Amino acid sequence: MAITWRTVALLALGLVPVLLVPSVVTAWAWVALVVTAVVTDVLLAPRHARIATTRGPVAPTRLGEETATTLTVRNDARRRARGLLRDAWQPSAGATGERHRLDLPSEAAAELTTMLRPTRRGDLRADRVTIRTLGPLGLAGRQGSLTVPGTVRVLPDFPSRRHLPGLLAELRLLDGRSAMRTRGQGTEFDSLRDYVPGDDVRSIDWRATARRGDPVVRTWRPERDRQIVVVLDTSRTSAGRIGDVPRLDAAMDAALLLTALATRAGDRVDLVAGDRDVRVVSPGGRGAGREDRLHQVVDLLAPLDPSLLEADWPRLAATVLGLTRGRALVVLLTTLDPVVVEETLLPALDALGARHRVVVASVQDPGLTRMAEFDTDVPAGDDSARFVYEAAAAEQTLARRRRTAEVLAGLGVTVLDRPPSQLPLDLCRTYLALKGRGRL
Repeated sequence: MAITWRTVALLALGLVPVLLVPSVVTAWAWVALVVTAVVTDVLLAPRHARIATTRGPVAPTRLGEETATTLTVRNDARRRARGLLRDAWQPSAGATGERHRLDLPSEAAAELTTMLRPTRRGDLRADRVTIRTLGPLGLAGRQGSLTVPGTVRVLPDFPSRRHLPGLLAELRLLDGRSAMRTRGQGTEFDSLRDYVPGDDVRSIDWRATARRGDPVVRTWRPERDRQIVVVLDTSRTSAGRIGDVPRLDAAMDAALLLTALATRAGDRVDLVAGDRDVRVVSPGGRGAGREDRLHQVVDLLAPLDPSLLEADWPRLAATVLGLTRGRALVVLLTTLDPVVVEETLLPALDALGARHRVVVASVQDPGLTRMAEFDTDVPAGDDSARFVYEAAAAEQTLARRRRTAEVLAGLGVTVLDRPPSQLPLDLCRTYLALKGRGRL
């Protein structure tokens, strides 16, 4: 049962007869009258079970953007349904306007819309729908909750997509759609043209030159139909936050930009994500299927959350080797934590590096760099000592990361340790550079 402000007002109104006829009998008579009215109102209120409620599908949205969820409410009771309805969601769904007024004649229906602006990536679920129906006097009514399933998928933010037009322009130059041609070992033959001073003599086609009598050179274009394997580390290290963004989300941003660029370049992009267990294995499509590859990857990444477990890199490496037959570019989006690299990642790199070109991309915390830049103008005292200690600790951490990167580079691994805003762009330019030199 639920009472309204009208019940309180009606009780307060009882002061008038009590003042006019001051006695205990008058007060109790008024209370009995109010109680009788409230009970009658409750009995005449429609049961919430007679209010049929269904939810339509909720369109996916990107983190920080808005979407809507719609409830269709039908009054199957014989009486008019007046009252309130609350469509509750988990707090991170950012529901606004979730309280709705009900005024439905018998057998009538209405659509009630609640706006959602999620503050967290993943699958966010509806809680309960609470319905309060009031009696004809509006003094009290019935209240109950029911479960109306609903889920909204919140996709990764993908802020680095602003770099895609510029990267595609670089790709067009590399791909031979401009006047430039890329030549080098391992690239695909494109066409023949006359030799001009400055051309690499190694590109001369001697048979064609003998037939024509004039020097002819081969032109090349970057290899297509190469295989890129993106491995996303979802272990405990990915749960750390860089500013307000989890390290995992920053790594996803880099993975999405690389996927968008590589699929446009005609390459296949496979996705592997995991920690102690392999959580996602998604081979890339071929041919026309590549057009939707970015949407597939976005949808696969959306529900992933960091796990408080160590990464099992030997298992992840075995999964990568099972996906590939020929040589591929393997991008490991993980951390340069020396302990993790030395204990689990190095043995896996031996197996991967023997067959593939490996790039390790790590999200660097810009706060470490700022902390390491100690300001000598800080006044002496306790605060100065604290700043010195923080700067020394930050510098020691950065030095360890640099040494770890040098160890990996000595194994033939390309290492990128960049802030979140810079990592996606540098990773894609590394991909373009390897593609241009025919080293994928």
